[in-house]
Amino acid sequence: MRHPTFAKALLVAGSIALGLGAVSTASAQKTGGILNFVVGSKIPSYDAHRETTFGMVHPLAPFYSVLIRVNPENPQSATDFVCDLCVGGVPKPTNDGKTYTFKIRDNAKWHDGDPVTAHDVAASFNNVIFPKEGVPSARKAFFRMVKSVTAPDDSTVVFDLEFPSGAFIPAVAGPQNWIYKKAILDKDGTDWYAKNVMGSGPFIFVTHEPGSYVEGKKNPDYHHKGQPYLDGFKAVAAPKMALRTQAIRSNRAAIEFRGFPPKARDDLVKALGDKITVQESDWNCVLLSTPNQKVKPYDDPKVRQALTLAVDRWGGSKYLSNIAIVKSVGGVVFPSHPLAATKEEMTKLMGYGEDMAANREMAKKLLKEAGHENLKFTLHNRGVDQPYKVVGTWLVDQYRKVGMDVDQRVQPTTPFYATLRKKKDFDVSIDFNCQSVINPISDVTKFLGSAGNNYGQYDDQPLEDIYNKLLRSGDEAEQRTLMREYETRAISDQAHIAITLWWYKINPHRSYVKGWKIAPSHYLNQQLDNVWLD
Repeated sequence: MRHPTFAKALLVAGSIALGLGAVSTASAQKTGGILNFVVGSKIPSYDAHRETTFGMVHPLAPFYSVLIRVNPENPQSATDFVCDLCVGGVPKPTNDGKTYTFKIRDNAKWHDGDPVTAHDVAASFNNVIFPKEGVPSARKAFFRMVKSVTAPDDSTVVFDLEFPSGAFIPAVAGPQNWIYKKAILDKDGTDWYAKNVMGSGPFIFVTHEPGSYVEGKKNPDYHHKGQPYLDGFKAVAAPKMALRTQAIRSNRAAIEFRGFPPKARDDLVKALGDKITVQESDWNCVLLSTPNQKVKPYDDPKVRQALTLAVDRWGGSKYLSNIAIVKSVGGVVFPSHPLAATKEEMTKLMGYGEDMAANREMAKKLLKEAGHENLKFTLHNRGVDQPYKVVGTWLVDQYRKVGMDVDQRVQPTTPFYATLRKKKDFDVSIDFNCQSVINPISDVTKFLGSAGNNYGQYDDQPLEDIYNKLLRSGDEAEQRTLMREYETRAISDQAHIAITLWWYKINPHRSYVKGWKIAPSHYLNQQLDNVWLD
C-alpha cells in the first residue's frame, strides 16, 4: 500500500539527530574494526520463524539473509523495498495481482560454501506460511493471502496468491523471514535452527556464550560486493539498563539498538558531548495486557472491559514518556498511519474516554455485575526494565484504583515466553505487538485468536470475518471503515486485549558508529552489513 499522507507523516516523525554527532551518509565508508553492542534480553532460541523478541534478532540477524528488505539507506519508509537474495528489484505482480515471480541471485553462498538456491527460499517461506503440525510460526497470519510458494528451478521463486493484497510485499520484507537451508529443514526441521546457526548473511557465526555474548566475524564471500565493512561484532548481553548505558558511556560498547528512556539519553549527551549521537523515531511497537480467557473470570467480557477502563492512557502518556520508552496513545494501528484512529474515534472506545472518574466508576459497575467486585489476580510480566517493568508497575497501580487486588510476577525472557506459549498458567499478562515494516493490515493480526502470536486463548469468528474483508479490500476509505469495526470489536466490545501506550525509540550511540540509520522498529536494519566505524 502506498499512502502519500503517511509518507508526509514519516518526514515529521522520522529520525532526528541530536547532540553534536551527525547521522552519516554512505559516501566514505571505512573498513575494519569490531562493533561491540549491548542487548537487553536473552535468546529464547535461535529460530527467527518462531521467535518474536529483539533479544534474538539483534545478535543473530547479521548471520542471515532475507529475500527482500526495507532499504537500509531509507529504513523509515513503508514502501521502499530492495532485494537481498533476489535480483532486479521487487517484481510487479502478474495474473491480476495474484502471482509474484522472484529471480534469485547466483552468487549467494551458505557459510559452509554451498550455493543458496531458490529451493532454499521457497522452503523457508513454506516453513513460515505453512508450518507442519506442531511447528511454531509467529508470522503465518501475515500470509493469509498466499496459496503456494514454489521453486520451479534453482533461480526462480513463485508466490501464488488466493487474492491480491497490498499487505503481501511488506509481509515478504519482514526481517525475521530468514532464509534457511532446505537440506537442513528437510532433515531436522526448525528444531535444528532453534539451536544452531547456518546462514548466508554478512557475518559468520563464531560463538555464543549464553548469558554473556554472541560473536560474529566478517563473511568474505558475502553476496553484496564490498560489504560488510566491519571485521566482526560482539553482541554483549546486559539485561540491566544501567549496565547498558554505562557500557556506552565508558566505551566498552558503542550502541544499543533497541532504545533508551529520555533520562539515559540526556545523561549520555551531557557526559559525552560530541562523542555521542542520538537518533529518535516513533516506534511500531505497543505494550498490551492480555487476559487468559481459558481462566475464569477472564472469559467474561465485562471483566475484560473493567481491566481496560481502569487504565488512564492520556495521563499515563504525560507521566511515563518522561521515564520510559513509551509515548503515544493509540488503538490497534501505528498512530501516525492514515488507517489509525483519530483522537475523536479513540475516545469512543472502552477505556479511552478522558473522564477517568467516569471510566473507573463504569469499571467498578461491570465488576459488580460480573460478581467480581474484589477481583484478585497476578499480572505476569517480563524481566526487562524498559518498558515492561515500568509499565507493569504503573498498570498494577491503575488496577488498584478500581479496587482490584493485584500483584506482579516478573520472569526472565525464556520462562516468560514458556508461560505464554506452553504452560499458559497466567491470569493476565503483559504482552506486546512489536512489528517491523509498517503494514497495519498484517500488524493487527495480533488481535485474532487464530494468530500464532496471540496468547489470549479465545475464538472470535465475527472478528475473523471482519479481518478477512479488510485483508481483501483495495480501497483506503473502505479499509479505514473496516479497521474501525475490527478495532472496536477487538479492544472495546470484546476487550480481548488492552492496549497501553505505543513506544518511542531513542538510540544514543558513539559518534564513530556510521552507516546505521534508525527505523520505526527495533527489528529492522539489523544485518549490520552497512555499518562502519570512523
